[in-house]
Amino acid sequence: MTRPAACLEFDQVSAGYEGRPALHRVSFRANPGEVVALTGPNGSGKTTLLRAALGLLPLTGGRVTIGGQPTDRFSIRERARWFGWMPQSEPLRENIRVRQYVLYGRHPWIGPWESEGPEDLRAVDRALAAVDLSVGPDRGILELSGGERQRALMARVLASEAPFLLLDEPTAHLDIGHQIDLLERVRSLCHREEMVALVALHDLNLAARFADRIVTLHRGRLVADGPVATILSAELLREVWGIVAELRHDPRSGLPYLLPTLPGPKPRAAASEIEGVIHIVGGGGAAQPLLQRLHDEGFLLSLGAVHLFDSDSERARDLGIPAVVETPFAPLGDSVRERHRELIAGARAVLVAPFAVGPGNLANLEDLIGTVGERPIALYEPVGLPPRDFTGGQADRMIQDLRHRGAASLATLDEVVGWAERIVSLRGPDRAPGRSVREAGPSPEPIPDH
Repeated sequence: MTRPAACLEFDQVSAGYEGRPALHRVSFRANPGEVVALTGPNGSGKTTLLRAALGLLPLTGGRVTIGGQPTDRFSIRERARWFGWMPQSEPLRENIRVRQYVLYGRHPWIGPWESEGPEDLRAVDRALAAVDLSVGPDRGILELSGGERQRALMARVLASEAPFLLLDEPTAHLDIGHQIDLLERVRSLCHREEMVALVALHDLNLAARFADRIVTLHRGRLVADGPVATILSAELLREVWGIVAELRHDPRSGLPYLLPTLPGPKPRAAASEIEGVIHIVGGGGAAQPLLQRLHDEGFLLSLGAVHLFDSDSERARDLGIPAVVETPFAPLGDSVRERHRELIAGARAVLVAPFAVGPGNLANLEDLIGTVGERPIALYEPVGLPPRDFTGGQADRMIQDLRHRGAASLATLDEVVGWAERIVSLRGPDRAPGRSVREAGPSPEPIPDH
């Protein structure tokens, strides 16, 4: 089906959940050939906006249009032909062949009593080539590495040949190399084919590198919209994220980037000085469920070492949990590692989230290995965990070493809570459920070391 280039426009869009407003009269337009980065802190409305565009969430005001046509008049099949949707995560339970998985993207074009035809198979070939994924005919989706699986998901989206791509944190759980590769492919495709990509991203520096425009939401409202060079600023980072930073420019590309320069207010007591702290090692969003559940249960927590704008650091900030952070794209530096080791040394116990490990953050495991035997350590390893070693086997060997040395393996959040309760007593009269390190003294801000 040939479709003329058209704009995707949000006109005074409002939406919410069960009577609770989540978007407030948001208006902007995405033009053909553009990659638009949708940015903002956790809870700002990024996912809500994408779901509203898809029709998965009814609007309470305004409208979404394609070329002036309201999308709420489209049938479900028509919307699936216009929009290629990539959610934050997609549980995979069956080890179906990769090509069959990508072929799912052709369902909007295949009738209920029809089977795939030659054009559908050619679309699968084009999609796999676009993401540079070459697999044998019998390769199963669960046999792929984490990076390959993400590219397979992207291929399924592209197989639909939809002109509008709605990608919700497509780089989550990927190391920096795979993040750059995926976003570079999205940008090249949109510029070449005059497609539109609306990409929800946590990392402003990543957005600046690959997007043509940045749209920033804060508490459900649009606060910034424009070209990267005019939108990215230290003021935006301070006002929306509460982080002090310096604006710099890459001498090779001329692109702007933000470098954190100052920590927040000095804490009255370091997290390591508070009895019973559980230190969580995470990154890439893997620690979010642990941070939320243990915080809600009343445990004192700290987090490290993660990169600024990482979704784990965002969640820690929202919950008032101190975190050691590193500059985006950079490997963990000496000062960050030193601070991280201090938190490990002062913790009652350490919990390791199933984060993707690459060369840039392998130091998190290296620093933890050296403390085995000094405190209880547990590995959160839910069922169906995808491959997470992007270091050529080094990370897997370190994880296995932790198991051999007595680290507990926990498969569910309930098991995590039970393990924590056995190790740390936080049920005294002065520590009610939901209490965090912030309430015991330290600053809620992350603790940058640059």
